[in-house]
Amino acid sequence: MAYEFTTTQEIVQVARRNLSQAAWDYLVGASESETTMRRNRLAFDKLGFVPRVLVDVSHIDPSTTLLGMPLRSPVVLAPIGSMQHLSPDGAIGFAKAASQYGTAMSMSIMTPPSFEEVAASTDAPKIFQLYVQGDLAWAKDVLDRVRAASYSALCLTVDTPYHSRRDRSIINPMPGRRPGAGGHRGPNYGAAVTWDTVAKLREMAGMPFIIKGLINPADARIAAESGVDAIWVSNHGGRQLDQSIGTMDMLPRIVEAVAGRAEIIVDGGVLRGTDVLKALALGAKAVGIGKLQGWGMAAGGVDGLVRTLELLEDEITMAMALVGVTCVDQLDASYVEKTDPVYAPHEMSMWAPLADERIV
Repeated sequence: MAYEFTTTQEIVQVARRNLSQAAWDYLVGASESETTMRRNRLAFDKLGFVPRVLVDVSHIDPSTTLLGMPLRSPVVLAPIGSMQHLSPDGAIGFAKAASQYGTAMSMSIMTPPSFEEVAASTDAPKIFQLYVQGDLAWAKDVLDRVRAASYSALCLTVDTPYHSRRDRSIINPMPGRRPGAGGHRGPNYGAAVTWDTVAKLREMAGMPFIIKGLINPADARIAAESGVDAIWVSNHGGRQLDQSIGTMDMLPRIVEAVAGRAEIIVDGGVLRGTDVLKALALGAKAVGIGKLQGWGMAAGGVDGLVRTLELLEDEITMAMALVGVTCVDQLDASYVEKTDPVYAPHEMSMWAPLADERIV
């Protein structure tokens, strides 16, 4: 039973056994050499805590809000395409898990069932994630439906003007899914998206607006100046541009560029509660998890994902107490310092040294 999981490592082990090789490769893989994915992990590993002591930590509160949405802990479910390969209910399973736990899920336009069905499945707050796949008339129709379905925010992903080459999935594609060999067939509306497009979509949206896929402080500054409500610092988990820099390496510069004008989310390599604290200490409001939510669902369905979030919260709460803070707003850059990583970064390195022999 999912409630019997006592560590996230167990969850990953069970997920590995339950998933086909193609589904596993899709979930854990990245583009080309997978350097960007490893740098995401390395960026966390290069940070160490500098804890305070003799603080009353008898009561810890890990909750927060994001764009007014209450979060039981500072973790949201990042948008994942093709959720139907991880849950028989597709995105509905993820929405139910987020609702049961008490956080927000991001509904990808690239996953079934319809986003109206997912919105109706729970009353919990949901973020709608949009790729531009048509002209402005197409976008208006989609956004009208999103508003009618009562989504809490719109998230525009902007780091996919072209599909990357993901070697694992090219070699071993999932049934019914285009293998992702790069480029586009037919009209490529995503490649034509500009800041002017963003302004028009914001006006159409009529709801809190998140822009996802920024890694350059210059872009973050433009987004903040344009009135974007939240900036999601992301390199697509290393699944788009290979040889990019890690998200956590850029987070402090992006926070500086934004200067408090927008809330900040970060993803890419978040696998432990300590990762969440590091991100918040450097200025993020919340983190997004991708692989970890997929593993939770694959290991035990809705209950497995809820248990994954509970274990992550346990790690967050324990780390907060040991760092010497009682609420997430107390975290700042004084609690972390640059240091040397201990393990070589890869998608399982947060469970080293047992990872290689027990998971991979």
